Amino acid sequence: MPEETGQLEHAVTPLELFFDLVFVFAITQVTNLLTHEPNWHGVVRGSLVLAAIWWAWTGYAWLTSTLDVDEGGVRLMMLATMVAMLGVALAVPGAFKGDAQLFGFSYLIVRGLHVGLYAYASRGDPDLLGALLRLAPTELLAALLIVVAGFLSGGARIAVWLIALAIDYVGPAVVDLGGWRIAPAHFAERHGLIVLIALGESIVAIGVGAGFELTTGSVAGAALGVVVIAALWWLYFDVAAIFARRQLLQRTGVAQIRLARDAYSYFHLPLVAGVVFFAFGLKTTLHHVDDELNTVPALALCVGAALYLLGHVVFLYRATGHLFRRRTLGGFVLLALVPAALALPALAALGLVSAVCSLVVAYEALRYRAGRIQVRHPDVT
Repeated sequence: MPEETGQLEHAVTPLELFFDLVFVFAITQVTNLLTHEPNWHGVVRGSLVLAAIWWAWTGYAWLTSTLDVDEGGVRLMMLATMVAMLGVALAVPGAFKGDAQLFGFSYLIVRGLHVGLYAYASRGDPDLLGALLRLAPTELLAALLIVVAGFLSGGARIAVWLIALAIDYVGPAVVDLGGWRIAPAHFAERHGLIVLIALGESIVAIGVGAGFELTTGSVAGAALGVVVIAALWWLYFDVAAIFARRQLLQRTGVAQIRLARDAYSYFHLPLVAGVVFFAFGLKTTLHHVDDELNTVPALALCVGAALYLLGHVVFLYRATGHLFRRRTLGGFVLLALVPAALALPALAALGLVSAVCSLVVAYEALRYRAGRIQVRHPDVT
């Protein structure tokens, strides 16, 4: 029989954090892909690559919430996965060009090792093994199709990628979830940490975008960028992560697994995607603080931040059943800023995005001050 949740709980290990770094490098490479292809083709390709990388990472988040990966042969297999994932990351900018086959074969190894490690975790547990056997075919078929896509070109390659990702993402939504298990506190923490590391990489994007010749405009842009990233951090870690974690801890059985699948595996992707697109828009802004942004970078600046806020709305609604109206309003205001971002100098557009995000944070912090204290410090009367 599966273990009780209490027996599964364990702290996030240094190996898991080390492991996450190579995935975040891959996510950062999506920003580089967009920077080198600042057009609609780049947006489509970057979105597909990001979706594939995210689904691979979330699979390992489930695995490490089930199995202690920091011991013996399992540790070596995790390190081997990091090597394969590095191949994926290095191939991201050329995933639809000359490095398509490297990306595909490296990705297949990453997903294959995931299935193998889960098979090891399920030894002596027929329920977990049955769950793995129901889901593994979709995972491996999707990875194989991405390998096939590497030998195609043009529209055919895009089509096969879309089919592969559809199979991968639909699989957990349609198969029986009985038999899966997680350590809920650990699972929530892993997702919080990947959001934190992704936000940290946006700080790196500021440094790269500002360059070595600092001007008043680039320094001002860097400061505004940090304000936005700090606001995005606040929105997740102030109370949102706490709300969701508590709901996950209160659920049991299949209800808990469904919440983990929906709120974390599915609905954290918009958060990470929002950070990636905003980082691309920010990097471009810092290169052209006095110029008007082109269409795609302007959209990335506003829509990236909006996607993050609206992703929060969906994530929190699924976790708590409550609609966070101020974040919803903030997201739509950011979308409405797109025409202004196209018409104004890049620095002014960034200033508007910074103002909206800061106002959402300030309103929530002041309007719900007493409630925040109760959520963050439940033992304080």
